[in-house]
Amino acid sequence: MSYLNALRLHFAGRFQANVSTVNNDPGHFDNAAFQPAYQQMEGPRMNPANGWFNPQGDAAWRILGCAVTSAFTPAGPAPTTDPIHGCRVADSDSQAPAKMVDLDPEQQLVSQIWGLQVRITTPDGTTLLRGDFDPAAFIDIWDRATVSQGGDADASAMYQSVLRGLVWGDVSTSPFLTALQASAATSGLLSIKFNVDAFNLDYTSPEFMTGRIVGTIGPATADEPRHMVLGRQLMASAGPAGNFFLPAGGINFCVARLDDAADVVFLDLGNALFTGQDAEILDIGDLSLGVYDLRTPPASPPPGGVIPLATLPAQGPAGYATAGWYARTAGVVALPVPASLRPLVERSPLVISSSAGGKQFSIAEAPSGLFVRADDFVVRASPGDVVVRRIYATRFGVRAAGLTLACAADDSQLQSQVGSGPPYVMTSPPVGTPTDVLQYPATLTTDAQGVALLAVTIGDPGRARWFNGGADYGIDGQVYGVRASVAEGGDNGPPNPWNFISFLVWSGFSLRVPGAPTWHDDLQPIFQQYANLYPVMLRFLDLADVESVARNQRLLSLAFGLPPEDPNAMPVTRDLSPAKRAAILAWLDGGMPLGTPPAPAAPRTTPAADPAATTPLRGGKALAASRRLALRSPR
Repeated sequence: MSYLNALRLHFAGRFQANVSTVNNDPGHFDNAAFQPAYQQMEGPRMNPANGWFNPQGDAAWRILGCAVTSAFTPAGPAPTTDPIHGCRVADSDSQAPAKMVDLDPEQQLVSQIWGLQVRITTPDGTTLLRGDFDPAAFIDIWDRATVSQGGDADASAMYQSVLRGLVWGDVSTSPFLTALQASAATSGLLSIKFNVDAFNLDYTSPEFMTGRIVGTIGPATADEPRHMVLGRQLMASAGPAGNFFLPAGGINFCVARLDDAADVVFLDLGNALFTGQDAEILDIGDLSLGVYDLRTPPASPPPGGVIPLATLPAQGPAGYATAGWYARTAGVVALPVPASLRPLVERSPLVISSSAGGKQFSIAEAPSGLFVRADDFVVRASPGDVVVRRIYATRFGVRAAGLTLACAADDSQLQSQVGSGPPYVMTSPPVGTPTDVLQYPATLTTDAQGVALLAVTIGDPGRARWFNGGADYGIDGQVYGVRASVAEGGDNGPPNPWNFISFLVWSGFSLRVPGAPTWHDDLQPIFQQYANLYPVMLRFLDLADVESVARNQRLLSLAFGLPPEDPNAMPVTRDLSPAKRAAILAWLDGGMPLGTPPAPAAPRTTPAADPAATTPLRGGKALAASRRLALRSPR
């Protein structure tokens, strides 16, 4: 089971992602060259880039004004008399806001939400359900908007996770919530998935740093992945170059699930269809769900060899391109499958197609039906760690046992920094070096449940990204990509560029005098960098000033000691290694000795901005994405 289920609710509203953008630029991690201007808003054309578009962000991630827009049970839509229809979906009313953070300035395309609590409430705010959202990163980001606002504003992505630690209020008056509670009685989990798009980058707007959120909540079981659906994976080929990803067939990656108990396909198009004016779903004609007829040779689907199963109209009462459809359904639809065709559907590729304005649109499963992906695809690790990730393999939505997988380094979607426009010209080494830091088997075999465990032994990347020839402080550690794929022959379809595991490997850290951390000898560069990159803290605490730190010793000791899942944990960026956190805590709780001040170093400067530069560059993930070696073959 998952959110893609007969028992589900949909919600829609807005979200806030008030990220600080100072740390988006790797050049800002150079303590010796950092300038106060880098904490200020960018120029009109990123010239100078300064702190990009939101330097005073506090990383808060909030759910804003979300309402339940529909609910379904196996018997159909929940009756209008069910109180679920007046309910809200909100975040916590008892703890700090969740935080949204990037993995690294050179991997900004797996932004994670930490410390989120999700509630279903009555209209007056009474909590009916409270659950903790497992930290999750977005995936399948693409250039969705056809009416461009520029950069990140044109993008859409999806988050999928589970809610755990469920606390239920009195739901007895709602048959729907009673059924949802019963579904979670064994696992203690619910599945949640939401899409985010239409992000507002206009700093003069009251909706600055907010966007649209549309999502689904449904059942979950303990033996299924938390961040993906074990279903029918429809795979898009890469089209013309864009900011993020443009599908050649005009439909983005999406998933379907053939119901075990009924002849129904649940199809999630929530992050798959283009938007047009006013961010409504673009009309690309009636969508036909079909299945390739592979009953006779040739094995590759011939033109016209598609058997229609069902149609999703573009217009009319249930039309996907009508106003409000997306908010009501989150893009999830249930389409009938003729019982006589079910055996064929179970072993042949699904395809979605349409036509409009003389253009053809389509997306399909791989002809082999095989799909491979890690469930949790973001890793933070230290030297000496052994990290294990579960790799799931399916064939036409069924767990694929005994499948041989190939594992290889793939840094092509990381955003290697070679200069992000004026005024920064950097000499930082590329990502993925040294190349021997991650040790893992070249092949794996899936077990009876279609799962292979990838165990990665973590080495020490050293000062791979220190500035100025390694003499000064820099970006801690190194980022790597590892991709698992089907090793066996056959047509496995186009690769999804986002289906790889991102690793941030911290550098080894040792104190000048073991067991005796001091401010000047060990910790000042760490605090200085955090003060540089997170200027909102300066409103109440200067982390670069030891006296200011000392005055806030008790609060800092608490914040640095919290688990990263806690929304109050420091650092908010979640990019401090356990070794450094332990040293900070030991210093805070051990009298905060100063040590020996270093000799003053001559500050370095960066080249002045080019006043003739005219290319408008939008900050954020679009600029980071432009640094990728896009779709490069795995090395």
